[in-house]
Amino acid sequence: MASSVVAFTAVAKSFGSVNALAGVDFTVEAGECVGLVGHNGAGKSTLMHVVAGTLRPDAGQWLVEGQPVPDYSVAQAHKLGVRCVFQELSLCPNLSVAENTRLSHRSLRGLGSLQRADAIVSSKLDEIFPGHGIKGGDIVGDLSIGKRQMIEVARAFTESIDPIRLVILDEPTSSLDASASAQLLAYVRRAVANKISCIFISHLLHEVLESTDRIVVMRDGAVATFGASKSFDREMLVAAMIGVPKERVHAIVTRDHVDAPVRVSLRNRAGVPLRNMDARAGEIIGLSGLAAHGQSRLLVRIFQAAERRDQELEVTAAVAVVAGDRQTDGVFPLWSILENVSIRSLQAITSHLLISLRKQDEIGEAWRRRLSIRTPDMNNPILSLSGGNQQKALFARALASNAEIIVMDDPMRGVDIATKLEVYDIIREEAGKGRTFVWYTTEIEELENCDRVYVLRNGEIVAALRHDEISEQNIIRSSFGEAA
Repeated sequence: MASSVVAFTAVAKSFGSVNALAGVDFTVEAGECVGLVGHNGAGKSTLMHVVAGTLRPDAGQWLVEGQPVPDYSVAQAHKLGVRCVFQELSLCPNLSVAENTRLSHRSLRGLGSLQRADAIVSSKLDEIFPGHGIKGGDIVGDLSIGKRQMIEVARAFTESIDPIRLVILDEPTSSLDASASAQLLAYVRRAVANKISCIFISHLLHEVLESTDRIVVMRDGAVATFGASKSFDREMLVAAMIGVPKERVHAIVTRDHVDAPVRVSLRNRAGVPLRNMDARAGEIIGLSGLAAHGQSRLLVRIFQAAERRDQELEVTAAVAVVAGDRQTDGVFPLWSILENVSIRSLQAITSHLLISLRKQDEIGEAWRRRLSIRTPDMNNPILSLSGGNQQKALFARALASNAEIIVMDDPMRGVDIATKLEVYDIIREEAGKGRTFVWYTTEIEELENCDRVYVLRNGEIVAALRHDEISEQNIIRSSFGEAA
């Protein structure tokens, strides 16, 4: 194990009666990129917290570069060259990009330290994400989630006193568009070639297959299988993770809605040679294009147009929202799961101006069962759920409401394949009952669930693709226009 950057043996960790890790062996060699996959709750995040030193296991042994480290901690891990980019970003929103960088480097102190931090992070951003458009003085809270993720990644790869030996990347592309994701994956391969090891976690299985040297599949707190990346394909990974048949993964149901009533109608200004948009009852409409080109803003307009007049946009039914950035725009962190799910259904659970606890419990339990929200008690805090189950709670909130139109802002970002397949089934089932879905997603594979896809560029619709026209090539061509 002398060539191993980290080597963990028989690592176990329990939270009460839940065995998060059940004797896991995990090794990362020098100059190796290891892909780690598994459904939410499989133990990936717990294992990474152990590797990062933020969580001490109940049992096990660990070596760093072949040497035992008895007092392994965050400080020790950082000193030994372990860096982390966790799925839930850790930047301070009230500080600038440079100030956030200075916080993570103990060598950046005294006069001129802010300027040095600015130079360090700007140089790394230029190296990883050419054309990023981020300045060191920008306040992080004012930036899009995609740019915040770029900063988090760049900061992890910046060196100061301690050299970098291992970088943990937990869903690093979840908020990035296709172009930025490609830039990051290319940089990861360059870093590995320069003997920086990486642990790469992603629910986008093609990224794992294409960008890693070895893959470890976890299930129920243990390693289910592992091997060279080239020995796997997508269907094999899905089967190893959850045992889902190949035909279910690709099951897409398309329908004809030509006679269904129009629920969302966008008519562009007179004289503007851009496409209009319609969303009919029972349709699943996709929005695509490069990130931050108006997709999220269009969803906000649809939500607002249900309550107030919009000269170009007509919405004829109630709207509910499923947010993608669940920590900022989705969950109420101080509330229970039940309160988070039922807040959009106040009319249904209110009797004589008072909330009926019985009705509230009935709604919560019905959607807990239907969406398989993994919790023993819906009155537990929402933050007691895994990320995927928090996202299920947001879907439950929207679907339990009286809304006939559901707008979804990249809601499956960072969600495991098992949860995705469950939610896809629910979306198609609800669309079959007549609900309309308008779905912005950065994942091309998800667009295959849609009846029609509108591509946006600079806030305007530039292409409308039928289901049989939906492809990565057509979307990229439309996104770049003549530049393609």
